[in-house]
Amino acid sequence: MRSRHVSARVDLDRIRASAERIRASTGVELLAVVKADAYGLGAIRVADALAAVVDEFAYFSIDEAREVGRPGLVIGPADGEAAWHQELGVRPCVASVEQARRYASIGCALSVDTGMQRFGCPDGQIDEILAAAGGAIDEAMTHTARPEGARRLRELLGGRSMKLHAASSALLDTPDAWLDAVRPGVALYRGALRVSARLESVRQTHGPAGYTRFHCPRVGVILAGYSNFLREGPAVINGRRQQILEVGMNSSYVSVDAHDRVGDEVVLLGDELPEAVLAGFYCTREHEILCRYGAMGPRTYAPIDDAPLTCAGDTTRSCDAAPLRTAPSACSR
Repeated sequence: MRSRHVSARVDLDRIRASAERIRASTGVELLAVVKADAYGLGAIRVADALAAVVDEFAYFSIDEAREVGRPGLVIGPADGEAAWHQELGVRPCVASVEQARRYASIGCALSVDTGMQRFGCPDGQIDEILAAAGGAIDEAMTHTARPEGARRLRELLGGRSMKLHAASSALLDTPDAWLDAVRPGVALYRGALRVSARLESVRQTHGPAGYTRFHCPRVGVILAGYSNFLREGPAVINGRRQQILEVGMNSSYVSVDAHDRVGDEVVLLGDELPEAVLAGFYCTREHEILCRYGAMGPRTYAPIDDAPLTCAGDTTRSCDAAPLRTAPSACSR
């Protein structure tokens, strides 16, 4: 759930500029990945901002495509009726003979496994699937974060007059992995989300504090907790690194400096705390940081408007804790 005491601000200009840089540097088609509500930043608003820059969009499911309402490719497991895809102007990715037959009437893309071992078809089934589609497949893709996966796709299907793409964000620095199109996700969104709260109270402590009885001479409280997907970790107050010491259901303790006051901003993501820093601290990926932090509070968008937009249905809101990396704390327990 989102806390109205947390600000989640999305910079649409930065997202659009990232897409423009990727297009200029690669010189191939650009499919913007807006799955998982554009990594928690709001797929509809993000797609509107990118529509004039990208060639089309990549979704995980047909439900996401229906919500955004723009043509593109569904890169998750093929599901739903062929007529639904045709109505929305999206293509499913098929990975079996049965799927190829089901969607042959509308055109589809072939999903090939090049090492991920998740959704794609094995090498040995490619020809059978293409035959089952009856000429409806003129595009092939793979899920991979390694150049070897892109090269393998080209080895398997190069020279067949098919559009090939494999390049996720991890492959944008590898030109021979670009193939005929790139498919960035997190590379579009880095640095575009800033999440913060305000100090609700500031006080000197006298002995152990909180449920966990931690020790810290001066603490503040923010109105965000684990129900808003917050975890213990770093924060920044007035340009200084601080520590979220204990996370409750709706509020959390944070270490503060002698100069910090009620109402001061507590930056949870952004500025000196980019996605990569938080991902390193929590031993996870930037993708998860964006999804989690984008769900903490109502989103506002710059420079388009300042009106909060809250999603009614969140499908990316896992609250399973990632393992924490041991790091020096601002205060000891």
